[in-house]
Amino acid sequence: MIQINDNTGSACLSSLQAAADRTVSRLRLRGDVTVLIGTDKEARELNQRHRGINAPTDVLSFPIQEELPDGYYCGDIFICLPLAREQARKAGHSVSRELQLLLIHGLLHLAGFDHEIDSGEMERLQEEILDSLPAVADNHQP
Repeated sequence: MIQINDNTGSACLSSLQAAADRTVSRLRLRGDVTVLIGTDKEARELNQRHRGINAPTDVLSFPIQEELPDGYYCGDIFICLPLAREQARKAGHSVSRELQLLLIHGLLHLAGFDHEIDSGEMERLQEEILDSLPAVADNHQP
C-alpha cells in the first residue's frame, strides 16, 4: 500500500496515486511505502541530515526493506513541492506531471535502482510509466 501525505495541502493526490499504482504494478514492488509532499525547508533539513547537503532537493528516497509483523515495509519518499513547481515550469509540463515523475523516480530507488549503475534503465522506466498515465490537469497554486 502506498500512503501519500501532503503537508502543503495542494498536491493532486489522485494523480499521484495513479502513478504509484502503475509503478508498483510495473516493478512488481511489494510492501508498503509512505510518501510525503513537503516544503523547501523540510527538503533542506532532510537533505542536510541524510546527505550532508545544505540545500533543498526535489525527491529523497529512504529504502528500509524491513519485514514487519503485519507485512513488508519498502521505505519512505519525500517530494519537495516548490522544487517540483519550478522544474515543471522549466520542463513545460504540469506540476501534477512533475510530481508523478518524482514519485516514480523515488519508487525506482526503493526498488533498488541507482543513478550510478542504472541511469539509462531508470530514465527509460520513468518515461515508460509516465507515458502510460493519462494527462492530468494542473490544480496547483503558482
